[in-house]
Amino acid sequence: MMCRAKQFVPACGIVSPMPSITQAFVLGAGLGTRLRPLTDDLPKPLIPIFQKPLISFALDHLIDIGVESFIINTHKLPDSFQRFFSGNNDYEGYSIKLVNEPVLLETGGGIKNVEADLGVKPFITYSGDILTDVDLQALIDEHFRCGNDVTLALRNTGLAAAVAFRNSRVVDISNRYGVAGNYDFANIAVWNPEIFERIPPNRKISFIPIIADWIGAGGKIGGVVLNEAKWFNIGSRIEYLEVHQMVSGEHWKPRYLKTPRWPEPVAASAIVDPTAQLRGCSVVGKDCRVGEDAILEDTILWPGAQIASRSELFGCIVRTRRKAEGVHRNIDM
Repeated sequence: MMCRAKQFVPACGIVSPMPSITQAFVLGAGLGTRLRPLTDDLPKPLIPIFQKPLISFALDHLIDIGVESFIINTHKLPDSFQRFFSGNNDYEGYSIKLVNEPVLLETGGGIKNVEADLGVKPFITYSGDILTDVDLQALIDEHFRCGNDVTLALRNTGLAAAVAFRNSRVVDISNRYGVAGNYDFANIAVWNPEIFERIPPNRKISFIPIIADWIGAGGKIGGVVLNEAKWFNIGSRIEYLEVHQMVSGEHWKPRYLKTPRWPEPVAASAIVDPTAQLRGCSVVGKDCRVGEDAILEDTILWPGAQIASRSELFGCIVRTRRKAEGVHRNIDM
C-alpha cells in the first residue's frame, strides 16, 4: 500500500514539525582496493576533490540538514583521520567520534559496533566515499511521514538494480524473495534504533541480509527515489578523474557547500612556473611545485607534489610529496 502523506502528530495529539535527524554514522572503513596505489597513502574517504577531502562533502551535506554529531568508522590508515580532524574530534565545531575497526565489520556489523554511541534515537548512515547532492530532507521526511523502520535512498545508478521498490515499499533486496530489483541503493539510509536488535554482536555482516530478514518479518522498509541530483561512487581512478572533469566542465557545486573558493584548480600555496602549461582538467594541490616548461594535461597533483622542469604528464595522478620527472601517460605516482 502506498504511504499517504500526512502531518506528524505525536502522542499528545498536537501537530508539530516533522522530527529531525541529529546524529549520523559515516562509513569510512573501506579498503579502497580499486584505487590503489592512491589508497596506499590515504584512505579513500580522504582523497582530495579539488583540494577538499571526499568525506568532508558528506559531513557538509549532513550538517546542512541539521546533523549535530558524527560517528565515523575507520580501518585502513586510521591515523590519517586523526590528522585530518586535528586530534580535536570535531569538524567545523561539530562533534566527531572516530571508531576504529581492526577487523572490518561491513555496514551491518559497523552499525552494531556503535550501538552505545547512537543510543535510542533514529540516525542516518552515509558512505564516506560518495559525492552527491541528493535531497536528504526528502529522505528524512519520508521516513517519519510513513512510520518506516528503515528508509533507503534509491537511484538508477547504472551499477546495479538490487532493490525491488513497489508502492513506496522495499519488498525485496538481492532477489531474496524472487522479486526483480528496479533500483540501486544510493549508500544513504535512515534507521530506527530497533535495527540494533536485528544485528548479531561481534560479527562481520552486510546490511543486505538484515534488510531482507526484516522484510520477511513484516518490517516497514521504505525508500525514496532520488534521481534528480548528482551522485558519484568514487571507486576507481577513472571515476576519480571523471568527477573532476564533471565538476570543471559543468561548473557543478553542491548547494550545501559553503566553501566560497571551491572548486579550486590551483591551490593558493602552489607555485607554478609561468612557462608551465595546465591543460584540460588539471588540479594543482597545496604547496605543489611545477617547474618551467612543464605540461600537465588532465592531471591531478596532491599536496606537496613536485613536477620537474620540462616534464609532461597526461592523465596522471601524483600523490602527496611525490616527484614526477619525464613524460608519463595515465599512471599514478
